[in-house]
Amino acid sequence: MLEEEKKKLIATLRKKGIRDEKVLKAIYQVPREKFISPALRKYAYDDNALPIECAQTISQPYTVAYMTEQLNVKSGDKVLEIGTGSGYQSAILAKMGAEVYSVERIKKLHEKARKLLSELGYNVRLKLDDGTIGWEEFAPYDRIIVTAGAPEIPESLLKQLKTGGRIVIPVGSAEHQRLYVIDKTVKGYSRKVFHHFRFVPLIGKEGWQKY
Repeated sequence: MLEEEKKKLIATLRKKGIRDEKVLKAIYQVPREKFISPALRKYAYDDNALPIECAQTISQPYTVAYMTEQLNVKSGDKVLEIGTGSGYQSAILAKMGAEVYSVERIKKLHEKARKLLSELGYNVRLKLDDGTIGWEEFAPYDRIIVTAGAPEIPESLLKQLKTGGRIVIPVGSAEHQRLYVIDKTVKGYSRKVFHHFRFVPLIGKEGWQKY
């Protein structure tokens, strides 16, 4: 039954335009049902966001697939994730062969994700801190992905991105954002702006001060 639900989700993502086979394979292989409460597990492979603890969400599979596809991760890339949440996006990146560093500001989510990712065998380095200032200790990063909506792009994250690197981040109001894909070149930054999304707010020193 679970396998059929997974196959149906992958077919849905293909219909919506996801083409990266590495992304689709990771989404098929990572057990999304483990990252949500038992009461919601029957919805694990529906293409919808679902609530998790602390008034946060696990993103819609299409959103995860779209952002990960735009991130263009290669095996061995050092990836900084801002907003660990349930740990699901971290697991997708790790499954794709990335070296993942993830920052979460909410202690309960941080601790739960650490335990779950370890149990599932995903090697992800986690930190409890303000994600808007990044994780300077291990910078620079090949890729940075931000899973919360920012009022603007945090300067600290741009500084921690390698030349030739890419950051994928939702930017806009607290209610609605557009997805920005920023490439860092020797001459500066190039930017592409994509679809509208809705994320929880990115709270911190270089994000929303409160919400």
